[in-house]
Amino acid sequence: METATFSCTSGCARTSVVSRRPAAAPVPRQAKMAAAATPFARGSAKLCTAAPRQAGVQGARAASVRVQARGGRRGEPDDGLEERVVQISRVVKVVKGGNQLRFRAVVIVGDGNGRVGVGCSKAKEVAVAVQKASLDAKKNLVEVPITKALSIPHGIDIREGAARLMLRPAAEGTGVIAGGAVRIVLELAGVQNVFGKQLGSQNPLNNARATVKALSQMRTFRQVAQERGLTIEEMFAFQPKAST
Repeated sequence: METATFSCTSGCARTSVVSRRPAAAPVPRQAKMAAAATPFARGSAKLCTAAPRQAGVQGARAASVRVQARGGRRGEPDDGLEERVVQISRVVKVVKGGNQLRFRAVVIVGDGNGRVGVGCSKAKEVAVAVQKASLDAKKNLVEVPITKALSIPHGIDIREGAARLMLRPAAEGTGVIAGGAVRIVLELAGVQNVFGKQLGSQNPLNNARATVKALSQMRTFRQVAQERGLTIEEMFAFQPKAST
């Protein structure tokens, strides 16, 4: 606070008080550069949404790992199902008012003992999309026949959309020779020895659905014998050719 004296033309002196605001502290140069480097300072919508999206995907993967270890979410009974997040993608719906951003999650659940299912759902948040996809997968569980060698009963070729899939049984000790979503479905179903090959599209959702469809169409020898009205011994009985 300072005091200043002014004199007018008539010779009288007036005293007034002048107040000044203290000067702001200088901002360091490094702080200015850090603020300018943030996505929000540049005003880029893509950069602003990239960080939350990456954090959401990492959070969903961490939540999936916790669910696998625990066997169920908090407040839900343990049903013995293990779930894995196969894909999380960002989808945009174009409307009159602008673009609506949402996330799509593909989740596979299984108990490792002949039950497996695939679910897909969308939501505005990654965690909600994963939860809805998990519930959808549990509603679409299928029974998978598994042999004593922990393999499939027979080979099969199947098509689902643009995906083409080939599955062949393997001897004990071979392992799961497959990749991508096909491998995850087979492992969660409890199949430990099998050959698999993706011949068409590489889309994880289509390949996962094709694998579940192929496993649901598997039939054991006993089921085939019952359909034919025979016993297993009669179906595999050796019938020599008639001599001419």
